[in-house]
Amino acid sequence: MEKKAMLIRSGESFMVNVITQKLEEAGYDVLPADITVAAVNAQQKETDILVFYLGDFVSEASELLVYLKDLCTEEDKLLILLGNPVELATVEETIPSALVAARFERPLDVKKIIDEMDRLVSVNDENARKKTILLVDDDDTFLKTVKGWLSSVYRVSIVTSGAQAMMYIADNRPDLILLDYDMPVTTGPQVLEMIRSETKVDSIPVIFLTGKGDKESVMKVLALKPDGYLLKSADKVTLLKSLEDFFEKKKYEQLHEMQK
Repeated sequence: MEKKAMLIRSGESFMVNVITQKLEEAGYDVLPADITVAAVNAQQKETDILVFYLGDFVSEASELLVYLKDLCTEEDKLLILLGNPVELATVEETIPSALVAARFERPLDVKKIIDEMDRLVSVNDENARKKTILLVDDDDTFLKTVKGWLSSVYRVSIVTSGAQAMMYIADNRPDLILLDYDMPVTTGPQVLEMIRSETKVDSIPVIFLTGKGDKESVMKVLALKPDGYLLKSADKVTLLKSLEDFFEKKKYEQLHEMQK
């Protein structure tokens, strides 16, 4: 398995050099990048792991932080943050904690960082063989919880709005979209309508996530003809079983179509 990591940092320092040396000793190809969008963008396709060595500059790096947030959302990059509590908190005002793969506070234990990176590389390699799910919801806590539940079985990407969902599927094709029915600005039904109107993505299955389980609400959801619906109150076991049943049904339908 290939071990590459981008190290985003502000110039050279003793600690940056130590981290680079230890990563190389552990078999990593380290791609150094300055703290600019252009520098990160130039190499971001080379690796899925971004190690961000923070500093005082983070309070003035809003453009870079927004760009990194978009990379984690749309390209499934694994972001590792290294810094003090204030720096970490500043970054996470822009990049939700659900999008951060790992965070380490100073003083840094480089061995622990490398162990976590090795784990992430292994998981990422395994994830490449899993079915992909795009989870769309404006609730950061719900996203983090459900992604945690599903990640052992599926490769899960998360976005927080309908606009982000449309941007994601413009370049990626998930096996399933779990779409919050009630979202501000662009609602779930509006997102479904946009998906079904785009020829290149109209066949992607969409299951609504709804907080209302009464008959009238369910009938209203089903009238939009999604590929199903799930209650947001469902526990982990119920959710995983529902998704397992959905993919088994899709597999059966595809085999049936091939035999015609």
